[in-house]
Amino acid sequence: MTIDAQKSAPSLKVDRSACAGHGLCYGAAPDIVDSDDQGYPVVVAEPVPQELRDQLGALVEMCPERALSVEFPTSKG
Repeated sequence: MTIDAQKSAPSLKVDRSACAGHGLCYGAAPDIVDSDDQGYPVVVAEPVPQELRDQLGALVEMCPERALSVEFPTSKG
């Protein structure tokens, strides 16, 4: 991935205060999300590679606590 592609790539964000550790996200997309020792999600694909981006919407929607969101970079200048 080029530097410019990384700057424009979306990122998956986890609101740890909202997360209840159900594990649906890392069960569904282990190439994007893994779990820490307490069972909470950790984003491992940062930013999310092009070939995995089609999974982001489903991940956000499947979270029962609404603890996941997709963040797009803002252009500066």
